[in-house]
Amino acid sequence: MSDSTFSAKDLACVRGGRVVFAGLGFSLATGGALVLLGPNGSGKSSLLRVLAGLLKPAHGLLAWDGQPVAEDPEAHAARTHYLGHHDAVKPVLSVAENLRFWAHLHDPHAERAGRAVDAALARFGLARLATIPGKMLSAGQKRRTNLARLLAAPSPLWLLDEPTTALDRASIKVLEDVLAEHRAAGGMVVLSTHADINMPGARELHLDRFSVAEEFDEPAALAGGSEVAR
Repeated sequence: MSDSTFSAKDLACVRGGRVVFAGLGFSLATGGALVLLGPNGSGKSSLLRVLAGLLKPAHGLLAWDGQPVAEDPEAHAARTHYLGHHDAVKPVLSVAENLRFWAHLHDPHAERAGRAVDAALARFGLARLATIPGKMLSAGQKRRTNLARLLAAPSPLWLLDEPTTALDRASIKVLEDVLAEHRAAGGMVVLSTHADINMPGARELHLDRFSVAEEFDEPAALAGGSEVAR
């Protein structure tokens, strides 16, 4: 992966008429990782959706190598893997079919995608479940299937919302190793968590530091200064 920078400046998010956060900024370089922390409702999930281009910020700039992401949303989608709270596992498809579906979205070359799927199944301990339909999986198996998408369809930017949910300690260790390898190869990671996860050198971004008091005037709040995580 080539050297790149993913950055945000003065980001603000409004949901349901409420300013969730404002004045948020960070700069993430190749191989970097950012851990989002904060209580429920502080905006961790909303921020990840903004970073993925699924939610438009109310204010501020999101950029890749200095170029606004909004100018080419398709390019940003192609370089991004977003894994949300809900596991995107189609119940009627097998584990392998689910992964092939996602792999082909990112890589139209069937042979190469097939090798990536096999490797992803093995890495997350899913090979023996390859032919099992999604509706038969436990919560932990669904989460591992969802995480296997990261390897089946490689992308430089990983945005992960509570990725350790429903995982046992052994599976969390596999995830930690996968994250480390992704970063060593030049990838970036932004994730939210309430649990301990080992990511050496990762920076922390506390979302509650960017909350806006209810009595604040919304336009003034959105124009507030930015604190940058470095």
